[in-house]
Amino acid sequence: MYEFTNDCLIGIKEIDDEHAKLFKMINDAISMGNELDDIAPVANNLISGLKDYAATHFAHEEAYMESIHDPELDLQKKEHAAFTKKVNEFCLDTSSKEAAKASFNECISFLVRWLYHHILSNDMMIGKMCTPVNKENESSADADGKKLFTFTDKYKTGIEFIDEEHKRLFEIIDETYELIHDHFIHDKYDQIMSLLDQLKDYTEFHFHDEEEYMKSINYQGLEAQQLAHASFIDKLVNIDIHELEAMDDNQQQYLLDLVNFLVTWLASHILGADKKIPAKPADK
Repeated sequence: MYEFTNDCLIGIKEIDDEHAKLFKMINDAISMGNELDDIAPVANNLISGLKDYAATHFAHEEAYMESIHDPELDLQKKEHAAFTKKVNEFCLDTSSKEAAKASFNECISFLVRWLYHHILSNDMMIGKMCTPVNKENESSADADGKKLFTFTDKYKTGIEFIDEEHKRLFEIIDETYELIHDHFIHDKYDQIMSLLDQLKDYTEFHFHDEEEYMKSINYQGLEAQQLAHASFIDKLVNIDIHELEAMDDNQQQYLLDLVNFLVTWLASHILGADKKIPAKPADK
C-alpha cells in the first residue's frame, strides 16, 4: 500500500485532501485486485475514477494557482495534460488473466511514480514562487545589500555532513545573487553556465551522500526523498542551453528566476523533509 505521508502535504487543505483521496483510490484498487481473479472490472473502475478525478482536481488546482498569479501555472497545465493523456490512452491487456494483471500493475506503478514526483516537485512549489526572492531574507543582507541567504540554525538537521553540504548550496545561491547585481559585467552568459555546472555537480554529490546515509539507517522516508531529489535534478537538467545562448536581453530576469527557485525549493525541502531525517548518536 502507498501511504499519504506528511512529506506529501503542501499546506493547502483542499489540494491536500484531494491528493489523499487519490492515494485512497489507488490503494482500494490494489486491495480489490488482490482479492479478485479477474482484474478487468477493477482496472476499468480505476481508470474511470481517474478521469473524473483529473478533470475535477486539476481544475481546482489550476484555478487556485491562477487566483494567486502563480508563475508556474503554465508548467502545471502541461504536467496535468500529460497525465490526462496517459490515462485516456490506457488500454488493459486482456489477452490473458496474467497479461491483464501485468498491465494493471504497470498502470499502478505509473500512477504512483507520477503522483509522488508531481506532488514533491510541482505541487510543493505552489504559491512559493509568487513573492520576490529576497522578501523573507532581506534581514540577513549585508550593509551593501549583497548577502541574500544565510545558513542559520533553523536550517540545521543535526547531521554534520548534510549541514555542511547544504551550506555549499547556500553559497552558490549567494554567488548567483551577487552576479545578478554586478553591474560591471554586461554579458553574464559564461558565469551562468558556470553556476549551472556547479549546481548539477552539487546535486549528484550531495543527493548521493544524503541518500546513502538514509539507506544506512533504514530511513522510511528514503523513497520520498529520492523523488524530491529527482525533481530538483530534472529542473536543472531540463534547462535549455540553446535558449540561454540567445538570452542577451533577459539574463538578469533568468538569474532572478533561478535564484527564486533555488531559495524556495531549498528552504522548503530542508525544513519540510531533511530536518525529519534522524541523526545517528555520533552526529547529535
